[in-house]
Amino acid sequence: MTDQAPKPDAPAAPGTVHTVRDIESLIPHRWPFLLVDRIVEYDPDNKRIVGIKGVTATEWFFQGHFPGLPVMPGVLQVEALAQTMAVYVSKQPGFGDRIGLFAGIDEVRFKRVVVPGDTLRLEVTMEKLGSRFGKGRGVATVNGEVACEGLLSFIIPPAGVLK
Repeated sequence: MTDQAPKPDAPAAPGTVHTVRDIESLIPHRWPFLLVDRIVEYDPDNKRIVGIKGVTATEWFFQGHFPGLPVMPGVLQVEALAQTMAVYVSKQPGFGDRIGLFAGIDEVRFKRVVVPGDTLRLEVTMEKLGSRFGKGRGVATVNGEVACEGLLSFIIPPAGVLK
């Protein structure tokens, strides 16, 4: 296993709206905790975004979850959806340099195991977006099968709280 971050300079895959480098310019997450490889759809009119996470055998979390039986933790599937939502929010006027924090994770269900070799499709549709609070419905799928779904909400704390 390598401890190097993926190279963000690779050419964009067909259908890519945002590469890893673009994502890193929009949200603060970095390798090894950046869980979105690219954004393939961004539809502000329908308040919708779709990201992709290629799940590889060398992911850091597989070392302990579980040795000999690698399964992507459900909480990291939720985090991947949240990061996808963060990309959407960061592209909205007035949000670019503001960091959101989880406020709630509701109605979350895990319906399929995610293993190395899977491609996780991360779709988020925003239901509410105010200046300090937002929520969206996230659905993570593999080959059209729902792996994880739920309602994610976040707050944007006042300036200075995260210092």
